[in-house]
Amino acid sequence: MRRRRQEKLWIHTWSRPIIGAIAAVGATGTGYLTAVKLMNKTAACIGGCDRVLSSEWATVFGLPLTLFGCLSYLSMLVLALSPLAVNADDNKDLRTQLEGWTWPLLFIGSTGMMVFSGFLMYVLATDLKTTCLYCIASATMTVAMFVLTLVGRRWDDRGKLMFNGAIVATVALVATLGIYAVPGGPLSTGNQAAEVAGAGPSVTTASGAAEIALAEHLTESGAKMYGAYWCPHCHDQKQLFGEEASKKMPYVECAADGKASQTALCTAENITGYPTWKVNGEILSGAQSLETLALASDYTGPKDFMNSGGGTGATSDGG
Repeated sequence: MRRRRQEKLWIHTWSRPIIGAIAAVGATGTGYLTAVKLMNKTAACIGGCDRVLSSEWATVFGLPLTLFGCLSYLSMLVLALSPLAVNADDNKDLRTQLEGWTWPLLFIGSTGMMVFSGFLMYVLATDLKTTCLYCIASATMTVAMFVLTLVGRRWDDRGKLMFNGAIVATVALVATLGIYAVPGGPLSTGNQAAEVAGAGPSVTTASGAAEIALAEHLTESGAKMYGAYWCPHCHDQKQLFGEEASKKMPYVECAADGKASQTALCTAENITGYPTWKVNGEILSGAQSLETLALASDYTGPKDFMNSGGGTGATSDGG
C-alpha cells in the first residue's frame, strides 16, 4: 500500500518569510545602534540602553558589537529569502537546492545568535545590572528564529539535528568567552584583577607634575567632575590626568552602585550625562582636554602636560 503524502503545514510555507521579516527588523535595530555608537549619540530608549552601549561589553575588536549583530541579521535575511527569489515554476531544481543548502545554515546561524544573546542577557543581569529594551528584543528575536528553523520544515533526523545543535552551541559559547577574554577585555585576568567593585578599571597612564598641579588646583577652586564608574568617557578623562593626579582630581561618583557614591548630589545638580564638569560656574559636557580645563579654571601653574589633548566632548547618558 502506497504511503499517503504528508500534508504541507502552513508554517512550512511561511517560516522563511517570517524569519526574513524578523531578521530585517533585527538588522534595522542593530544598524541604528551602530550609528548611535559611532557618532557618540544617545539612543532613543527607556532604561539603561546607553549604559550598555558605552560599556566594555559593547565593543569587540575595537568595533561596536552591534555592527556584528547587524551583519548576522543581514546574513539570516539573505539565507531565509534567497530561495524565494527563484521562481519555482521556471527553475524548481535550483530552488530545491537552495532550500536544502540554506536550512542547515539558518539552523547554525540562529543557534549561534541565540547562545550569544543568552550570554549577553546574563551579563545584563549580573554585571551591568540594568535593562535594555533593544537587547531584550534582540534576544527574543534570536529565540524566535531558532524555533522557526526547527518547526519551519520537516527535518529527516531530528536526533542528529539536536546533536549538531549542541555542538554549535558549545562552539558559540566557547568563542564568545574567548572574544571577551582577550587582553583588555572584560573577562581577561588582568582586567578583572585591576578593577574594584564600583570603581571601574584602573588608570594606567602616568602623571606629570603639571597633571598633578592641575588636579589640585581644580579641587581647591571648587570644580567638580561628575561621572560614573562604568562610563568609558569618564575613564578616558582620568587617563588624561594619569594615575596619581586622578586621585587628587575633584571627582564625584554619580552611579548608585559606585564606590563612594554621591547620587543625591548629582541629582541635585541635574546631571544627565557623564562626564560633566562644573568649573567656575561653567558647565562643560564630555571629556575635556587638560588645556581646556586649565583655561576654564584660570590655572596658572605648569602646562607641560604629559597627556596633552585627547578631549572628545563625548558623554555617556546617565541611564
